[in-house]
Amino acid sequence: MSINEHTNIVHDKLNDKQLRQNLTNVMDTLKNNRKNLIASRYLDWEGLREQGRAVKQKSLSQLDVLLERFEQNATKNGFIVHWANDSKEVNEIIYKLMQEKHIHKILKGKSMASEETHLNAFLKQKGLEPIETDLGELIIQLIDEPPVHIVAPAIHKNRYQIGEIFAQKLGAHLESEPEKLNEIARVHLRKEFQTFQMGLSGVNFAIANEGAIWLIENEGNGRMSTTASDIHVAICGIEKIVESFEDASILDALLVPSATGAPITCYNNIITSPRKNGELDGPKEVHIILLDNNRSVMLKDAHFYRSLSCIRCGTCLNHCPVYDKIGGHAYLSTYPGPIGEVISPQLFGMKNFGHMVNLCSLCGRCSEVCPVKIPLAELIRDLRSEKVGQGRKNLKNNDGSLRDKSEEYAMNAFAKFASNGSLWRIALGLAGIFAPLAKPFSPLIPGLKNWVMYREFPHLKGNLHKKLSNMKGVIYE
Repeated sequence: MSINEHTNIVHDKLNDKQLRQNLTNVMDTLKNNRKNLIASRYLDWEGLREQGRAVKQKSLSQLDVLLERFEQNATKNGFIVHWANDSKEVNEIIYKLMQEKHIHKILKGKSMASEETHLNAFLKQKGLEPIETDLGELIIQLIDEPPVHIVAPAIHKNRYQIGEIFAQKLGAHLESEPEKLNEIARVHLRKEFQTFQMGLSGVNFAIANEGAIWLIENEGNGRMSTTASDIHVAICGIEKIVESFEDASILDALLVPSATGAPITCYNNIITSPRKNGELDGPKEVHIILLDNNRSVMLKDAHFYRSLSCIRCGTCLNHCPVYDKIGGHAYLSTYPGPIGEVISPQLFGMKNFGHMVNLCSLCGRCSEVCPVKIPLAELIRDLRSEKVGQGRKNLKNNDGSLRDKSEEYAMNAFAKFASNGSLWRIALGLAGIFAPLAKPFSPLIPGLKNWVMYREFPHLKGNLHKKLSNMKGVIYE
């Protein structure tokens, strides 16, 4: 996709007033919930963040050992463990399982890993039926859209829009009350749960010492997908491995408040084995697919590997002043927002996703709120360096073709002014004189018209005479 095409998508989202209103309402609620919860319930939130950072760093530093330990213990517990190098292998494993078991329908709990592999599209091409059971995922599946957020897939739709979707796609009565909308979805999905044989989930934490997986959710659909089916398939990114339940508990205590501003999630599902003899529920088979998809390549980089610490809470999206104006679809990636800007070029190639690193103001909010202290703003800045052929030059499909000569010229010119005190003061003084004159014509001035299209005209103050007087000893003597 060209830069112009991506720019057009961003402008389309900026011009969507309903989208921006929906996002603002939800983001403000999530941010306030998080802020109030941390202030009222946590004595040492920063200390907990430091513990979370240390847990992830420890896990990543011995990931190869922990992965082997997890496989050994999980296999001992009765799980069937598969290794997948990329998206294609994940999808093929699931497809072959469905073929072997003569299954034509799979019910899915929420899984960003399955979004990453584009599993739904793959299965549809094979004539099979993937059905989303998470409420947000169900909504966007009905309108054939990807998730707009990694935690709340349908936050770009308000309750009135969702009511219209259910009326059009499910033949339900037009409703707008959340309770009624939940009831419509519940009735629709209960029929699917009565007859399905295979369920799919993601994994929040995989515990190496126990060979167990830990799933968290708020709706109960995930538990239905993993316990009421004959076969449960769990896709687990290899970075989700931690050493112990104690480590996972620290991360869980950070994830839920960061994601939704709640002290604990509704459902914590810790799965240690398939159904055992004498047990009345649970799947007869549990398959765990350990997904690499360039994560091991990311781990090799001594700087960018820190982005593998992400626990997928989404709080960096919630606090991002760019994301809440354009939404996740404008990023054109499975993973949007600040974390998406960091991991997408590494997972899928800078050449394909280099456009994302421009969608950042470098305000630093994402780094401030990340529960495991990933320096996201710093990594985004450094990825911009990689994008133009500088930096480590160690990213997949990064051939330097994304260099923009006009951008390079503009930044060099800016650097000349910004690094010279005399020129900088003169520029500010001139801006103070000519800015008021330019304001009425700003919608017509190249460059400036893009600014005022969505922002107020910048208010600049400058006194050229005073600044020249102050500089007299510098520039005239």
